[in-house]
Amino acid sequence: MTQIVNPEQINTIFNRRYATKKYNPDKHIPEQDWQAILTAGRLSPSSNGYEPWQFLLVKSPQIKADIRPFAPGAVNSLNGADKLLIILARKGLTYDSAYAKSWVEQVQGVKYDQNSPQSQGFKAFQSQLLKLSTPERLFSWTCRQCYIALANMLTAAAALDIDSCPIEGFNYEQMNQYLADHQLMDPQQWGVAVMCSFGYRAQTIPPKKRWPLNKIYHEI
Repeated sequence: MTQIVNPEQINTIFNRRYATKKYNPDKHIPEQDWQAILTAGRLSPSSNGYEPWQFLLVKSPQIKADIRPFAPGAVNSLNGADKLLIILARKGLTYDSAYAKSWVEQVQGVKYDQNSPQSQGFKAFQSQLLKLSTPERLFSWTCRQCYIALANMLTAAAALDIDSCPIEGFNYEQMNQYLADHQLMDPQQWGVAVMCSFGYRAQTIPPKKRWPLNKIYHEI
């Protein structure tokens, strides 16, 4: 099989990726590149393929101004990033939820049956293996999957020579309340997992400082 990229190119992409602290507000991401970044998120793996995420692109200057007081970790991005994205995680994703039924029928194209081997297997996976016995545990599980999509979008951006920054530095309670109050999110169905920004840096990327591989990788 022909390699799409070689190991050297992989190393270059990951060394290029940096949590950008200062963006150039005058540079904008071409639409084709932005769609490719979104596609990297959309095609990301998720548990049983259920895709428990939504991506909200914040374009409104008013919304950006409103969230600034309770999102200190996003200030650098708000000051210059071309794109600010909020990633939502789905709540209540169980084998017999309305969403599971719609996903099976609309995405997979088969009739939903909660007693099917697939549905019952997913039920056992959640309840017996992962012990997702509370709404909080269930939401934490879908949030973790959103980080897979986040990582793939950051990597896709780096491959396109676009900068990015993952953002957790905000008050989650206030962010969720704001989105709910402004009818930008149904709080019964969704909660904020993480934010991220994309654009073009106005700074020099420092060399990566990481543990050597032999400190973090072991064969057992």
